[in-house]
Amino acid sequence: MSGSQPEVATFAAGCFWGVEHIFLKHYPIAQNKGILRTSVGYTGGKEDVASPTYRQVCTGTTDHAESVRIEFDPSVVKYDELVEFFYRTHDPTTKNSQGADVGTQYRSAIFYHSPEQEAVAKRVTEEVQKKHFDSIGKKIATEIIAAGPWWDAEDYHQEYLHKNPSGYQCPTHRLHW
Repeated sequence: MSGSQPEVATFAAGCFWGVEHIFLKHYPIAQNKGILRTSVGYTGGKEDVASPTYRQVCTGTTDHAESVRIEFDPSVVKYDELVEFFYRTHDPTTKNSQGADVGTQYRSAIFYHSPEQEAVAKRVTEEVQKKHFDSIGKKIATEIIAAGPWWDAEDYHQEYLHKNPSGYQCPTHRLHW
């Protein structure tokens, strides 16, 4: 382990199973590519809803997003690289949906943990917009907002697609470029 303090990145990009899976597929923990640990859970919801369940979040009434929390070593992988990868692996131009998954829990969002992360997220968003979406006339709809309370999802959701390789995977969770 290097001398760098681990940082946290939090992303929402549709069904959290696929988001966690594609990050771990391209940044396997065992290969020391910078990701130290992941968990799927819920964030960005109403303040008066603590410890929401999957069933509650799926109703759309709590406003939580299915999200992935990534602990990473910034001396191995930079935050801007993770933000760009986040954009590569889903459709950030659709509001509150990914593929057939529709609802606020499937929105595209970057939950930043510091002013530095906010600045990087905004810069990378502008770069990705210019490079990949201006030419096709689409606009990134991703929210960039301060990280709030985090709740881990139920155990069976953690690394779901590693445990259930034939489980549901949203078709937008692939490399788009």
